[in-house]
Amino acid sequence: MMGERIPQKVGNIEVTGNCSPCEFNVSGISSITFARGNYTILYTAPMRDYHLQAAFDSLYRVNVTLPQDFDARNPLLAGISSGAVIIGEYDNTTTVMWNRTMSVDLRFYDNNREALLYMFGNFWVVIAIVLLVPFLITVRRKG
Repeated sequence: MMGERIPQKVGNIEVTGNCSPCEFNVSGISSITFARGNYTILYTAPMRDYHLQAAFDSLYRVNVTLPQDFDARNPLLAGISSGAVIIGEYDNTTTVMWNRTMSVDLRFYDNNREALLYMFGNFWVVIAIVLLVPFLITVRRKG
């Protein structure tokens, strides 16, 4: 988020709200303009490294819904900018919401990364037990 903004090329732009159809203009690579009002904007953009960042010119309410295969609830694997609320949905999707923000920073993960974290943690627990048991046995004999 430091430095100059780099616009992201997006496609499949859809603006929905209390209009039918909602008119909007696309200028340049990443600028969408429309009449003042309450809208929902949907678009498709490439994503790298399970990391989503967005910056806005004024305060907005932002909702990000992650599909079933992704999550952001484990603080050891995910990173979320301040002010976010995470909600696990009934259909195994995860929604992250910011009420009034000018920037969004969301790092999420897939099921494989979570499984690797638990496997790594279990590995170190086993090593700790193997190293501690002989020490505890010798302390007990001396006492």
